[in-house]
Amino acid sequence: MKVLGLIAEYNPFHNGHLYHLEESKKISGADFVVCVMSGNFIQRGEPAIVNKWARTKMALSSGVDLVIELPITCAMASAEYFASGAVRILNDIGIVDYICFGSEHGGVAELDFIAQILVDEPEAYRAFLKEELGKGLSYPAARESALNKYAVSDALSDINISEIIGSSNNILGIEYLKALKRIKSSIMPLTIKRINNDYNTENITGSISSASSIRKYIFTGNLSSADDVLSTTLPKASIDVLFEEFHAGRGPIFKEDFYPVITSLIRKMMPEQIKDFAYVSEGLENRIKSAADAAGTYEELLEGICTRRYTKTRVQRMLMGILMGVTSKDINILSRFDSPQYARILGFNRKGKQLLSQIKKKSSIPLVLKTSDFIKSCNPVLKRKLELESLSTDLYVMCYKDSTFRKAGQEFTQNIIIM
Repeated sequence: MKVLGLIAEYNPFHNGHLYHLEESKKISGADFVVCVMSGNFIQRGEPAIVNKWARTKMALSSGVDLVIELPITCAMASAEYFASGAVRILNDIGIVDYICFGSEHGGVAELDFIAQILVDEPEAYRAFLKEELGKGLSYPAARESALNKYAVSDALSDINISEIIGSSNNILGIEYLKALKRIKSSIMPLTIKRINNDYNTENITGSISSASSIRKYIFTGNLSSADDVLSTTLPKASIDVLFEEFHAGRGPIFKEDFYPVITSLIRKMMPEQIKDFAYVSEGLENRIKSAADAAGTYEELLEGICTRRYTKTRVQRMLMGILMGVTSKDINILSRFDSPQYARILGFNRKGKQLLSQIKKKSSIPLVLKTSDFIKSCNPVLKRKLELESLSTDLYVMCYKDSTFRKAGQEFTQNIIIM
């Protein structure tokens, strides 16, 4: 029995994801597929376009056998913590043989070379990084520059580090490799070269388009279930699930939907109160306060806060952290524990049910099939993570178009998706 592990957001599940899934199964020879998937909020600090149970249906309908939720504390974090949390889950459930990720580069060896530098952190590299950060660069930009200087100074390799680390999926792939190295995992890494549309491209260009372009089209378009544009870039199962959710009034959900509540929260606070929230530092609380007082839209709020050092994605994570009440104290406590603490099951099919029986025997972390069974756990880290998960869903559903579905507590009432 060979088990393939995938890490994804499926926001929504599109033809590129289907290509990656099918090619990953081919090169790994896997019999089963486990996916660790982000919940209702994603790594960019935005809400998912439809809820996690709907996206689980998309995955199971397309060839994934078991979907496990990536806790929000990892799902809405930097690439390093996103990757670390997901890899730890795949490792700790004890049954995964391979992990396969998409990358612009398409080869593991060069990505692994860079990952090893970042894990070892040679003294010269650390000095270059400190120098670049001192120039006021964002951490990603400073890291890229430091890697280039280190490679050139030691004549370590002729690979184009800037070209590799300048692409978002390559960066994420490097973080997966770092995470595997740090925990000395036996899981074998594989990668599939991304084809056609870039991750950040905002226009649909063909049968394989970026999730960003699909979300933008949904945000701006007049949609119907027979939409010709979406039918070229999404599998039928994804279209069916999307429109089931849209017609029910449970989507689409966009970051702009949260503007009124986020802004009202900030306007009620003093700067010193804002400073207590996660990732707010170095006087940024004053900038956040001023921006919230002046902004009339979500984009204006972002523009008023972003700087050369604080990217749009990082600011969006800050804002969502404020929305959910995640403090620096929370992050300090939760980040002290490398283990993800649990594996929350979102859905499975017949083959996935077979996997669950194996995971129960081999997993070093508990399986969460019912949140209510663990919300009162004596493990404070597990308990706090599940509390934040529950709160994030309570806030997410507030933006449903149909008020019938806005009730709190759906983490405890929604059934696992079984297909």
